[in-house]
Amino acid sequence: MQAEAQEELVARVAQDWRAAELGPADQALCLFAEKLTATPGRMAQADVEALRAAGFDDVAIHDAIQVTSYFNYINRVADAVHVDLEPEMPPYPDTGGKG
Repeated sequence: MQAEAQEELVARVAQDWRAAELGPADQALCLFAEKLTATPGRMAQADVEALRAAGFDDVAIHDAIQVTSYFNYINRVADAVHVDLEPEMPPYPDTGGKG
């Protein structure tokens, strides 16, 4: 995939991964990561099995869990202390655009 096409795909995934025309494995991974992020207490063995059915082995599933969980953790820490945001990021909702 060429760099421009990759950038376009990343932008589509960032906007709405469901509309980004991903392959089945990437869709399964995004669905898993979304559920782990939004409703971690609802994760079940069936979620892991869906990744296996999409071709992920135990190491890849472990990696997906670790990476998703780490990003969730570090984003919550950053949100809690209102770290300086990158210029392209929207402002924190309660700061009036001050970061």
